[in-house]
Amino acid sequence: MANYYNIDDILTEEEFVPVVFHKSANGVIIDPSSETNSVEQGAKVELPLWLAQELYLRQAISISVPACFNQKTRLEIQADAACVDLKFRSPYFYEFGCKIAPLVGDKSVEILLLSAFKIRYKEILTKAYTAAYTATSKFFTLLTKEETNLYEAAQSSMVAFKKWRMGGPRLQRASVLGRKRKLIE
Repeated sequence: MANYYNIDDILTEEEFVPVVFHKSANGVIIDPSSETNSVEQGAKVELPLWLAQELYLRQAISISVPACFNQKTRLEIQADAACVDLKFRSPYFYEFGCKIAPLVGDKSVEILLLSAFKIRYKEILTKAYTAAYTATSKFFTLLTKEETNLYEAAQSSMVAFKKWRMGGPRLQRASVLGRKRKLIE
């Protein structure tokens, strides 16, 4: 866990990932409706990322690429990344991808994250600087948590720039310039 007190990090690690057990485990209840308290070798289940990371480090499981990074998502992002609803796939798409990429050993996840962020970054900043609020409401629903933070930061910087540009003194007098020197006798 990267940041113990960060709620976004906690929620990112609560995302489920598909895993395959290499070893059988007794006394484990993954499914409450299951009749046994064990998981057999070769069983395919979904576990939260925080648990999957620990079991992966102990070489008890192998992690598969989650559904939010599947081939369908990759093709949609290649076609038009700005229109893809990444929030529906995972509210923490980029953070989750960065944590899962080293575990699955699939370089295409990293490439997917980079290409999606590059394209969507330009679109987010363009919308934040130019579009009216009503025009961006539909676009805003497609954004992940990280992209929403980026959008809000871009909007606030634009508001601050406009405020600076429209009014107020351009130059401010330094406080040290107003004081006179004491005469030394």
